[in-house]
Amino acid sequence: MVAIVPVVVVLLLVVAAVLVWRSASATVTPSGAIHYLALGDSYTIGTAVGANRSFPPRLARQLETATGKQVGVVNLGVNGYTTANLIRDELPHVRDARWDVITVLIGVNDYVQGRSEGEYRTSLRRIYDELRRAGLPQGKVIAISLPDFSYTPAGSSFGSPAEIETGLRRFNVVNQEEAARAGLPFVDIFEVSRSRIGSPGWIAADGLHPGEAQLQSWADHIWDASRTDLIAP
Repeated sequence: MVAIVPVVVVLLLVVAAVLVWRSASATVTPSGAIHYLALGDSYTIGTAVGANRSFPPRLARQLETATGKQVGVVNLGVNGYTTANLIRDELPHVRDARWDVITVLIGVNDYVQGRSEGEYRTSLRRIYDELRRAGLPQGKVIAISLPDFSYTPAGSSFGSPAEIETGLRRFNVVNQEEAARAGLPFVDIFEVSRSRIGSPGWIAADGLHPGEAQLQSWADHIWDASRTDLIAP
């Protein structure tokens, strides 16, 4: 997610987008016995805390502990990305390897950029249908809800807290419906993201993105909801 920010930040986002675009034709070679592909935006790449502290590596460590196998994580999340960006730059990588686990968390930038629920649904349907066609066993492709950022110090840049919360909840209804239509498990982290407001480490230093404590809570919740399917052969 991005706010209306100085030009230097916009330039950084452009550079990040170009790097992902340039790698779109290259083969991704994940390391480890279990190959995990994480698709998304700032919430996936760990803006303000770092990719190695975001939720995908935390989830991977839980999977490693449970299975005794090394998990290689390819995290393609890019700050500021919408569903359209993901379709263009990240979705082609689904065909780069035989993935064992895929997570996708996308849509907050669709919301803050004013895309309609119908537009979000159309893009999300394309993403989920493509992931379904990847042929992974049931439960290995996980759709994740949008978290809530309405209460964050920088959240007021996007509107009133009540308006933001309502809008995100509506987008999550679309998300859950499209996941169900595609036969994908849907893990709702919305209430988890609100569960420890004000506690240390809950919000990152930028006042907008989740801090490490919150990201760990997301990973724990996703693991608890998906554990049986993720450790299945």
